[in-house]
Amino acid sequence: MKKNVITLFVFCTAFTAALSQENDSVRIVELDEIQVIATRAESKTPVTHSSLTKSLIKSSNYGQDVPFLLTLMPSTVATSDAGAGIGYTGVRIRGVDATRINVTTNGVPLNDAESHSLYWVNMPDFVSSVADIQVQRGVGSSTNGAGAFGASINMRTEAIDNEPYGNVSLSAGSYNTHREIVKLGTGILKNHFALSARLSNINSDGYIDRASSRLRSYFAQGAYYGNRAVVKFITFGGKEKTYHAWDGIDAEQMAKNRRYNPCGEIQDDNGNVTGFYDNQTDNYLQRNYQLLYNQILNEKWNFNATLHYTRGDGYYEEYKNARTLVEYGLQPFVADGATIKKTNLVRRKQMDNDFFGGVFSLNYKTQKLSASLGGGINRYVGNHWGNVIWVKNYIGNIDANHEYYRNYTGKTDANIFAKANYEIAKNLNVYADLQYRQINHKINGENDNWDWINEKMQGLTVDNAYRFFNPKFGFYYQINKTSNAYASFAVANKEPTRNNFTDAKFNATPKSEQLLDYELGYNFRNNIFNFDATLYLMNYKNQLVLTGETNDIGEPLTDNVAKSYRAGIELAAGIKFTDWLTWNVNATFSKNKIKNYTEYLDDYDEDWNALYTQTANYIGTATIAYSPSVIAGSLLSAKFGNFTTALHSVYVGKQYVTNSEQDDLSLDAYFLNNIRIDYSLQTKSLGTLNFGITVNNIFGKKYSSNGWGSSAYIKDAAENVVYRSNYMGYYPQATCNFMINLSVTF
Repeated sequence: MKKNVITLFVFCTAFTAALSQENDSVRIVELDEIQVIATRAESKTPVTHSSLTKSLIKSSNYGQDVPFLLTLMPSTVATSDAGAGIGYTGVRIRGVDATRINVTTNGVPLNDAESHSLYWVNMPDFVSSVADIQVQRGVGSSTNGAGAFGASINMRTEAIDNEPYGNVSLSAGSYNTHREIVKLGTGILKNHFALSARLSNINSDGYIDRASSRLRSYFAQGAYYGNRAVVKFITFGGKEKTYHAWDGIDAEQMAKNRRYNPCGEIQDDNGNVTGFYDNQTDNYLQRNYQLLYNQILNEKWNFNATLHYTRGDGYYEEYKNARTLVEYGLQPFVADGATIKKTNLVRRKQMDNDFFGGVFSLNYKTQKLSASLGGGINRYVGNHWGNVIWVKNYIGNIDANHEYYRNYTGKTDANIFAKANYEIAKNLNVYADLQYRQINHKINGENDNWDWINEKMQGLTVDNAYRFFNPKFGFYYQINKTSNAYASFAVANKEPTRNNFTDAKFNATPKSEQLLDYELGYNFRNNIFNFDATLYLMNYKNQLVLTGETNDIGEPLTDNVAKSYRAGIELAAGIKFTDWLTWNVNATFSKNKIKNYTEYLDDYDEDWNALYTQTANYIGTATIAYSPSVIAGSLLSAKFGNFTTALHSVYVGKQYVTNSEQDDLSLDAYFLNNIRIDYSLQTKSLGTLNFGITVNNIFGKKYSSNGWGSSAYIKDAAENVVYRSNYMGYYPQATCNFMINLSVTF
């Protein structure tokens, strides 16, 4: 695959060389920008969106992952397993989780084709090579890839500077965190060629015990610029090794030691913790390749196409206590006259995958009309398998890497869209966006769950095809020079994820989901003040949620709920008090509900012995988990000569962690404040020096931004009493912590 990409790159470069004999910086900027125009919202597109500019990204980029930068935008909540924003991190927008947020870079889909999530840990420090980020809330405009079901994150990689440059950046801070970056660029050579590259290293012990991260990454691009065309080859990748911090802790442990990490516990036969497993780690290597071709055909038409390939492979290793041997394809053994059916072991779950394809768009623009015809076809091939690499005191024959399950996935995703924005009358634009998407998804093999009924690993046989039509319509009205309003209606359909199949009832197939999105917005802009207001209603049909129900082997199930919705108002405002002082604020007030909801609880006796039955509990209208009704943010910025400073504040309201609306299964509201101070100095000998310090959670707020919950019914036969027992897990986040940074640009 690499040879094919390089060959095509050389061919396109040779072809484009005939297009021009001259160049200029304005033309280069224009060519760089057209590569993502088809999947982005423009100023007159009736789509709710916000952007992070390059300058704001640069000033806020101190090593934390992209989700924490996105908290500058409305309706956004970020969380971190390790507690400090490095390693495994996640983001929710309007309460929508990662499996429903489409992420692209240069129009190329980044979401995993199976889980529909993007694991930011596999792309460490990628934001250091990003020019800007646009977030579309709601269905948004048509894009490529899975997961565009409530929000989209569209990233554009940075252009190559016209002049040669170098940059070295060093950061260090709390929890033995440090980051080193080296960036180099050739500038434009002979009016046509350019190269740039970045290497990054990030290490952190994490706020949570042993939640360490060892992250390496690179970014490189080479470009040929003609007068009307550009060919770029971009490659970026990351290698991560993180210690697990996936399990969270209960309320009792929170009171004792909120930084405790139960992952990797080694227990004796009585369940006492005797130590921790050193290699309880997640290990993954991901490499991305993109070949972009952009062509300005004339003053009205331009065309772009991108070929892409992503290779990923890795594993995670776990020490498991008191595991039933037959679940791993191992036979019980006899030791000291006793038959051992359960013992401690180490398992390794592995995967490798290839994701490749192409995306394109043909774009037309005049004073009154902008239109695009675009789409893409992508193919995913993945393998999953598991090995047992060690068993405590095992007597018998066992392979060094005993394999206990294996399955294969193949998925093809193709789409085509046409969109147009036309000024039908003075200051009034009508917008239409029609997308057809086709998916073919196959999974074959064995899942990693033991089927106690049939006494074998759970079988996986999925062979489904989906055909989706996703129309979008809207109006944009320019009220006057400072004000505009828009209204839109959009339909999105989404296929189930891999987990929706593996966690479904036996012999049951999860249905696809549908979203009807209504957006009504108003924007005001002048030189001093800006204000945005958006009313939204996101109506879901057959949304897939965890209900508490379990399948025949006790695994939690996801199931389609017939009706649910998210509705709210998003407000944002900014004021420029003086040339040196600005203040930007945002707030979201929402309701997020499931209609006619029934939860299912496991039944136990008073001694916590499972009764292997479940009780249905009809709730009616229930709040959707992880959906706070209030989210607010503030950014107060000031500049004094070479000094800049900013106070970033975030408020996140109460969040339920299940759909049952139990107060003891919820996360408390929290209010955070982070401060940043930067100093920049221009020197003749060293170039530009920048020194900065950021202090997060300056008031040391103890909070959790993520958690999990479960419930059961306890049946006391003697007393003839049934009562509910709730169990809550928390992911504590860091208290006051800091990072300092020194960078030199020359």
